[in-house]
Amino acid sequence: MAGAGALGLSIAVELADAGAAVTVFDPSPETSASAAAAGMLAPVFEAVLDPVARGHFALLLAARDAWPAFAERIGILLDRSGATYAGERSLEVRKAVADLGVASEVRREGLFVGDDWRLDAEIALERLREAAVDRGVAFVNAPLEDPDGVEAVAATGWQGLKWAPESVMISAIKGQIIRMSDGPLANRTVGPVERRDGGYIAPGVSGAMVGATMQSGRTDRVGDEAIVDLVERTFPELSAAPVYGGDVRVGIRGATPDGLPLVGPSIRPGVWIAMGARRNGWLLAPLVAAITRAYLAGEDPGPWAPNLDARRFTAPEEP
Repeated sequence: MAGAGALGLSIAVELADAGAAVTVFDPSPETSASAAAAGMLAPVFEAVLDPVARGHFALLLAARDAWPAFAERIGILLDRSGATYAGERSLEVRKAVADLGVASEVRREGLFVGDDWRLDAEIALERLREAAVDRGVAFVNAPLEDPDGVEAVAATGWQGLKWAPESVMISAIKGQIIRMSDGPLANRTVGPVERRDGGYIAPGVSGAMVGATMQSGRTDRVGDEAIVDLVERTFPELSAAPVYGGDVRVGIRGATPDGLPLVGPSIRPGVWIAMGARRNGWLLAPLVAAITRAYLAGEDPGPWAPNLDARRFTAPEEP
């Protein structure tokens, strides 16, 4: 397997639990975009606020529903405090949430939904790796150059692989967040995620996180003015506080043309794809892992597999 992010490690654990011998190759796991994330498990507001995710609510909800059992197996804590939205589109967002059949509540701080959860991404990534090691998964700090002769899963996020032809469809998106170590958000460890148009504040055990940028085509890992602009535009009340005393985290995410990952068999025999989850890698991880395990076992991958078909952009059309 190539890739030690949320998708790669979840698949490694799933396969190991099924009795497979698994080796994970990753030359730089410390740069995983999964660590530079707020850990959103948020099907409702992702589907409502992100135009790319619009229309995918049922799939995203199914992915979130896969989390409780998976988290219990691995020992990952889920924060079910919910999320609020306050912004210029309040009436539109309230109607969109209602149209999804989701319960909501108007509160002083905004529209509240309890169906959006989160986890601490750094802690969850560490726990996934520990769980993989406990199950006998081996790790190699090097790229998987050519998997000829063995079953291989490509779960590298955005980086294309010569041995995974479908990976040419993945484009890069630079994302930045700030984990606040100073100022009024340094001690916000619990409570709902606060969403506005263009950004969010997510509580965290090491301070709240404010983000996140989406810079298409960028692959540099340097914090820049985009995150500063986002904070000042989306949360202007923070401008008077020492909000930039925090730690800027940069992750490069992979995305497909429709915003859903590529999951399933490659055109190349023995190769399987699990790439391009865009901003929902954590949300989709257990579902993608279960689908991948089913494919490799020769079982029915389930009702969402066609939506995620790894060859949906590259397979030749039927005559």
